Amino acid sequence: MILAVDCGNSRLKWGLHENGNWRRTGTVPVPDLARLEKSWKRLAPDKVVVANVAGPSARKGLETIFARRSMVPAWVKAKRHECGVTNGYGQADQLGADRWAALIGAWSILRGPCLVVTAGTATTVDFLRGDGRFVGGAILPGLELMKRSLARNTAGLALARGRFSAEPRNTADAIETGCLLAQAGAIERAFATMEHGAACVLAGGAARRIARHLSIPVRLVDNLVLEGLVRIAEGALK
Repeated sequence: MILAVDCGNSRLKWGLHENGNWRRTGTVPVPDLARLEKSWKRLAPDKVVVANVAGPSARKGLETIFARRSMVPAWVKAKRHECGVTNGYGQADQLGADRWAALIGAWSILRGPCLVVTAGTATTVDFLRGDGRFVGGAILPGLELMKRSLARNTAGLALARGRFSAEPRNTADAIETGCLLAQAGAIERAFATMEHGAACVLAGGAARRIARHLSIPVRLVDNLVLEGLVRIAEGALK
């Protein structure tokens, strides 16, 4: 039984994996990590594996919880080679642990060329070749971050709920439409450079909203980072 933990900038997502299936999953805001004490009360995993990109404070909070539960976590860092994926970053460990796990998750699912996109606080767009080589990627502000940035830095563009429209006729709809098109456009332009037969794997909180506006083949994966963490943990157990 493996407890996989993806601690992002704003939310932590976790899952308990056993015999090829997710037995339980959950999410909690990073400022409320103490809530995990109750959620994990009866868990007794054989392995705990964590991708943390929320910084030292979040790690310290998690270490306290793990210690109280007598859990010994493995903190994931990107490597040069792991689980069939080769890291093309100049300095391998500078790649975020969540991006590394997402690449491994995508490779474990497809075993072929794919554009690996995670749409969260930031949107990451990573190129994975058919031989398992990660050759680089792009990072752009996520959908909600784009919208908040406009509201914060532009006079007269208040943050309001809008809807996508082919012809937006109010400011809220114009912002929603523009930000969705920016996300979709970045993904499609990146996908156009991929080798023949490639797929696009899309994950993250905004994935389904963005997927509706893509004209490329897309596979939505709910737990992509967690899937990669499980593969990493399984490799360590062998």
